[in-house]
Amino acid sequence: MAAPDSDKDRPLSADALRRRTLGDFLRSARARVQPDAVGLPGGQRRRTPGLRREEVAQLCDISTTWYTWIEQGRPVSVSPAVLARLASVLRLRRAERHYLFELAECTDPEHGRGHGDALPPVLADCVHSITAAAYILDRCWNVMSWNQPFLHLFDGWPARDRDPNLLRYIFLDPAARSLVVDWDERASRVVAEFRADAGPHTGETEVRDVIQQLQQQSPVFAHWWTRHTVVDREGGLREFQHPVDGRLSYQQITFRLAVRPDCKLVMLLP
Repeated sequence: MAAPDSDKDRPLSADALRRRTLGDFLRSARARVQPDAVGLPGGQRRRTPGLRREEVAQLCDISTTWYTWIEQGRPVSVSPAVLARLASVLRLRRAERHYLFELAECTDPEHGRGHGDALPPVLADCVHSITAAAYILDRCWNVMSWNQPFLHLFDGWPARDRDPNLLRYIFLDPAARSLVVDWDERASRVVAEFRADAGPHTGETEVRDVIQQLQQQSPVFAHWWTRHTVVDREGGLREFQHPVDGRLSYQQITFRLAVRPDCKLVMLLP
């Protein structure tokens, strides 16, 4: 077999393939956007559908050369802010926007925003249909929905809390120290799990308020927060000392929700 006679014949590296896929995706999205949809005059007849490269670059406040390099899959660095402008100009839907940031290996600065506080009713119904203890947390660890087995396990909380938040319960409610077995060990891990969840969003008002409140009111939270430890919410064994049922053991399983990426469903399986 003859040796490859040019770079074009060589297999692409994983990184080069990712950049090429990103460029192809942007080119396809650009072709779908009509000039009048972004405030540009249609003008004379165009040879290709959609926006021109220079128009996308102008609308995103970047140079045409740089944008061309992105579409060509060259190894250029693209900031999250530029990607967010591209997503807006190209009218990307939620799934497309997520795909763009995945290809660019960046965190979307708008990730999870604009959902509002209320869960879609179907998600609340889903939680109530689960026979095991289950609940939904948002990125601040507000408890958005829970079922009866969870309510029983937590001895009536969060029904008695006007704005139930799992972090505030663990660190500020005395009942948590009695309910959660090995509370000190679990508390340190909970802070590390929350940092992993909230890390990219600590500048957001709601997240910042929760952190500041706990730093001021819980010396334990404040101590572990300054350690900057980060771990995944992997689940595993969770044990409780229930006031009526005694010692209980569960396996915790966590799922991310496709329709609400800022939320997760947590199940406690006996």
